Order: sequence, then structure tokens, then C-alpha cells
Amino acid sequence: MGRIATAVLLALLCGAAQSEPDEVILGKPLGYPVAADWYSNPNRVGSWSAMHKVPGVRTRVVSAGSEVQPLRVAAQPAAIRYRFNNVEYTLDDYLERQRVTGLIVMKDGEIVVERYRYGRTPDARFLSFSMAKSVTSLLVGMALERGLIASLDDPAAKYARELEGSPYGATTVRQLLRMSSGLVFTERYDGADDVARMVGAFNHGGVTSVLKSITARHSAAGEKFVYASGETQVLGRVLKGATGKNLSQLTQEWLWQPLGAERDALWMTDTDGNEGAFAYFNASLRDWARLGLMLARDGRVGDKALISREYLLDATDLARQPAAFQPGKATPFAGYGYQFWLLPLRERTFAMWGVHGQGLFVQPATGIVMVHTAAFLQARDDANIERAFFWYGVLRSLGGRTD
Repeated sequence: MGRIATAVLLALLCGAAQSEPDEVILGKPLGYPVAADWYSNPNRVGSWSAMHKVPGVRTRVVSAGSEVQPLRVAAQPAAIRYRFNNVEYTLDDYLERQRVTGLIVMKDGEIVVERYRYGRTPDARFLSFSMAKSVTSLLVGMALERGLIASLDDPAAKYARELEGSPYGATTVRQLLRMSSGLVFTERYDGADDVARMVGAFNHGGVTSVLKSITARHSAAGEKFVYASGETQVLGRVLKGATGKNLSQLTQEWLWQPLGAERDALWMTDTDGNEGAFAYFNASLRDWARLGLMLARDGRVGDKALISREYLLDATDLARQPAAFQPGKATPFAGYGYQFWLLPLRERTFAMWGVHGQGLFVQPATGIVMVHTAAFLQARDDANIERAFFWYGVLRSLGGRTD
């Protein structure tokens, strides 16, 4: 492809001719900088797509393999429309209203929408935030299938010996997957909660001490869902103890290379070399889409099964969840499986969600996948409500089910 054609393609993908919401606040005049203060508004677009360049951040590479899974691209982009607050909008309207950094929509294995905003390009590696939790769950399922985890009903401390004698150590792997330890782990995103303590220890040492300090209970283990990032971090320790390998090695060998990923991914690590299983995976938009496509095909890439279909159904099917984990019980809107959010639709529909607008949405029966990266203002932003309506619009526009 010639330089002029390449420039035209990038302009179309990146929406170069349009202004973008809050682009000045988000650092456009500074060239979308990458900086140590990577959470501040002027630095988040640049930093959240290049965490390996952020001063002081430790990363470990997850290498792509030599065989890349090709992705078909539609000859014409799909026309996406959605309704929000009784007004009908288009895809371009959505991008003009929200701080979306990247968006891919797929139908039946074909990319029908691919857009990059705020100067992002296809080689950017987007920070997952809590989408990483679902990646960790997939690795647990793979370890179970290989017999390295004997049973999901084993206590965590059977594998994570450093947690012996602690309440988290006594919690079963299944209870951790469902975030149902019953332990009080505060997650308010106010800088003074337990997730802030864990992130602080992540950067300065002592994550194990934070996990062992969680002892108060709100309920018996297994009874109810309460969102707690600490439970996923314990699962990361379980995986390391069960396999003798770190999460980066497991992701590379079991997931990334068999997936046919196009670009290397990254895990961010703490000062002790443990990956941030709860939030800190980084990958290109197209590779996130490949992951979604694998999930839509119930764990298969071509003729290879990367993960047990039964485990995926246990993780993502509302019909397999106890009453306490159903929509209206787990949360007012969504249910919860094994580190996946389950949407209240008749057709199995599930999502990987991260704060500030990150999301991967899948409806397997209709072959619809959406990857959405963003720099929403707040961790739990009202923009997520419009994102949900946009996803439902994607489903309606492409023949999906919304009943």
C-alpha cells in the first residue's frame, strides 16, 4: 500500500477530520503525552494505550506467535443506530458524544466497524482495567482442564501457600471466581478504599499483606456476589502456585499464541513480579477482537479448542448461575458468572467490563462482538449507561437479540 493510500486509510480509521469530546482536556495540545501521572486527564489517552512507556510501570511481554489469525473486513462498514433518552443516534453521533479511544464491531467473524480516536492507531495496546479479570478466569479454566487445579472447590491456599491461615486462603476457587468470598473488600474508587490499598502495595510492595489483612465478613462464603478486585488477585496467586509459571507465561502459552494474536501483549507487574490479575492486561484492539471471536465460538480458534466449552458455559451462561448471581440479585442490572458480567437477555450475552469505559461484549448465537476502549471521566461513569444502549443498538442493527 502506497503512502498516500495508507494516510487516507488511517484518516478514515481515526476520524482525523473530526474533533473529539474533551480532546483538549485529554491532552491533544500536548500530543497525548505518556507520563508517570498516568491517571490524570491530560495523560490518560496516551498512557492507557502505551503503559510500557510510562515511567515507573513494570511490564512483562506476552509474545504473539508466528501464526496470526486473519480477520476479515467488510467491504462497507455497518450502519449502526441506537436510541438513548428517546432520541435516535448514529455511530458517529456516539463517537462525538463519548470519550471512545477505539471501537471494533464484528459480525460472523467479519469486522464491520473499526474506528480509532484521539490519535490512537491499530498498534496501540489498550489497558484493560477490569477486563483483565475475565482473562484471569480463562486461565483458571485452562489450568482446571489440564488438571493443574484439581477442583474449583479447592481452597485457594492449596495452591497459594502464602495465603495459608487467612480468610482468602480458606475461600474456594469457585467462590473467588464468583466474587462471593463473603469478605469485606471495599471498592469505591475514592482513593481510600481497599482497592486503593492494593494498588498502593502493588507499586510499593506488600500486596500479600493487604490480601491477608482482609478478615471482616459481610456474609458466609458463597452466599452472595460483592464486587471485589482482591478476589481476582488471589486467583492470580492460585494460578502461579498451581502451575509454577507466572500469568504472562500462561497467557502466552495457553491463550495468546494459540489465539493467533497479531501483536505482543503486556501484563503490568508489582514490585514482587506478580501480574495485576485484576486490572493490568494490555492488548491491541484487533487482538481484543480476536479474543472476543474465540469466546463467541465457545473457545475455538479454527479447529482448535483453547478452553473447555463446559467451563465457558459455567462462566457465561445465566442459566447455570445460582439465584444469588442472577440479574436483579447480583446487581440491579447484570448477573455475574466466573469473572464475566451476564446481561439480562434470553440469548446468552456476556461482557468483560473495565472502569472508565473499557468493554468486550459477546452474543455467541448471533456472532456479534464489540470491543470498546475509552477514557471516560469517572471510574463508574454515567457514560456507561449510554454505552449499554449503544451495545443494544449494535445488536438490533446487526440482527442480534435484545429480548
